[in-house]
Amino acid sequence: MPLYLTEEQTMLRDTAKDFIADAAPVKHMRALRDAKDATGFSRDLWKQFAEMGFTGILIGEEDGGLGLGHVEAGVVLEEIGRNLSPSPFLATAVAAVEALKGTPHASRFFPGIISGDTVAALAIDETAKHRATVSMKAERSGNGFKLTGAKQFVTHGHVADVIIVAARTAGAPDDADGVTLFAVDRHAAGLTAEAERLADSSLAARLKFDGVEVDADAVIGEVDHGGDPLNRLLRAGRAGAAAELLGVGGGAMDMTVNYLKERKQFGVRIGSFQALQHRAAHLYSEMEVARAAVLKAQQLLDSGDAKADEAVSVAKAMTAMATTLAVQEGVQMHGGIGMTDEYDIGFYMKRGRVLAEMFGDANFHADQLARAAGY
Repeated sequence: MPLYLTEEQTMLRDTAKDFIADAAPVKHMRALRDAKDATGFSRDLWKQFAEMGFTGILIGEEDGGLGLGHVEAGVVLEEIGRNLSPSPFLATAVAAVEALKGTPHASRFFPGIISGDTVAALAIDETAKHRATVSMKAERSGNGFKLTGAKQFVTHGHVADVIIVAARTAGAPDDADGVTLFAVDRHAAGLTAEAERLADSSLAARLKFDGVEVDADAVIGEVDHGGDPLNRLLRAGRAGAAAELLGVGGGAMDMTVNYLKERKQFGVRIGSFQALQHRAAHLYSEMEVARAAVLKAQQLLDSGDAKADEAVSVAKAMTAMATTLAVQEGVQMHGGIGMTDEYDIGFYMKRGRVLAEMFGDANFHADQLARAAGY
């Protein structure tokens, strides 16, 4: 498969680029932060995403969506990253949609996601780092289950309409089997959410489940065999986070290159200094390699290729490293002003740091690749 966008995908990119740059630029994020917004994103903007058709990109035409793929979703996510736009798009329209596909929950939640009325949150992580372990218990109770335990770093978990929860119904925390996914209402009795601001001013919640009771209809997939929908969720989330990271890194790089062209020192533009030219060229090369990795992963996901998991890990690790380079070089080449609130480059560093950890950092995915290779 060629590593470039088709004509239709390029048109979508141009549409998303213009819309997001106009409706949700960096100053939109600044405004929410300065107002100490308790939601973490704009519901009105989410409705606008729906009106543009973005929320239904991964939902099949038979369910009222556009029936497109991960490449197209990544196009939108890259522009979200480029503008640091606070949005539930990644968790809701990408990861949650993939988990719910082919289940009875699709007809329940897809109409709300398509219309921009429903926001989903992902309650997966339980430790300080993303790990492939699930300890939270789900015990049989009547014709349903009782959930007990805690989750953290749940983006928009305090305001989501539905929370997709991974809990253990059998086995040990490290076992692949014995995990079940549940669709839990945010207002369920016994569920409490404590929202906290992350480094990039976004909001994520610590969720506590104190005997939260759900009926059997809340199960996503099969009891004890939630690995399939969970893996779909994680693959989509990791590829999507990589695409958004690409946008963050690209936005930081563009801002830095423009600064090099404008800033003068000793009467000449600093972009004429050979040392800075070499660093800018190195950064461009790293971002292009990461871009190719992301597109390859998206294409393999869309084709259902068996090697998609490995490609997604490569993409997530490479974009994390390339974007870290982009934001660090950006702040340094901006000089002292790069660390001030007046300039946007510092916000790119903060967002890049949060996304790099989301769904597993570079070390996590390097380990995944090593294990897949038999090491």
